[in-house]
Amino acid sequence: MQKKQKLILLALSLILFITCIIALGLGAYHIPPGDILSMLMQKLHLSAISNQDSMHADVLFEIRMPRLLLGLLVGAALGISGAAIQGIFRNPLAEPGLIGISSGASLFAVLIIAFETFLLTSLSAWLGYYILAFGAFVGAGLTAFLVYRIASKNGRPNVTTMLLAGIAINAFAGALTGLMTYMSTEQQLRTITFWMLGSLGGATWDNLLAIGPFICISLLILPFFGKSLNAFALGELQADLLGMRTDRVKRWVVILSTLAVGASVAVSGIIGFVGLIVPHTIRLMGGPDHRFVLPGSLLLGALVLTLADVIARVLVAPIELPIGVITALLGTPVFLYILIKDK
Repeated sequence: MQKKQKLILLALSLILFITCIIALGLGAYHIPPGDILSMLMQKLHLSAISNQDSMHADVLFEIRMPRLLLGLLVGAALGISGAAIQGIFRNPLAEPGLIGISSGASLFAVLIIAFETFLLTSLSAWLGYYILAFGAFVGAGLTAFLVYRIASKNGRPNVTTMLLAGIAINAFAGALTGLMTYMSTEQQLRTITFWMLGSLGGATWDNLLAIGPFICISLLILPFFGKSLNAFALGELQADLLGMRTDRVKRWVVILSTLAVGASVAVSGIIGFVGLIVPHTIRLMGGPDHRFVLPGSLLLGALVLTLADVIARVLVAPIELPIGVITALLGTPVFLYILIKDK
């Protein structure tokens, strides 16, 4: 990795840390940065001074900290998964949603919202609050598996077929989701709309414990595929000739991306543009080397979603905007700028 790329990663880490402190303090109840650092150091047993305001501590550790950590995990997952999927497809317009992960999660979530009362009472009683997240995660996994199986011949997945199968599955899932939405009651329609627009408002420590392992596994392993994805950039045949086991790389990238994005969508709903824009921006900043693009997308994805969540919370406070609306409003001009610049 070049010195410039290391400096970019260091700068992103510092900016992310500062943004986290700001995000923890801003909101309807303001907490000064000094108090945040003091409470964090005391929580980590790095300071013996005990001057915590009980209201500050409750807001910080019970509301904003789980929300911040969820935003970091989801943003990092969307960013690095987008970079990895673009790497194996060798297509800068690819993202996890392109192979049906997001649409599959949406379809199953909408099915649960629409039919929970009639058909899923036993499952709902067993899973309780987590039934929606469970359904979305299962939908994401099943859709990705179906696309992978359709694209495989003699055990070898074809990237072009996978892309086309993903488009077909997206259209099919979108049609069923639209039909379920049309048949929903007014209350169900409000729930579906809010979930489809994305939100970190449901963040709790229990949610973090439920989805954290799935996302963390992907975040820890995907950066090690940087060298393999660099070989993919030369073409699959050339990568094979270089001794790369391309089938195994494609399989693991799809599995890990599905784990990360499926878990993210399960708790936050659909959040668009992060997986598409972040890898583009990182490549513009430091070049196309995936050993840099993957960790860079992880950091920038976490940063972008944390900033978007702060804007969603404070822009029209005390009302909270859907975070998917903020990412789309921020991402569309950036994406158009990149297209016009590269034209």
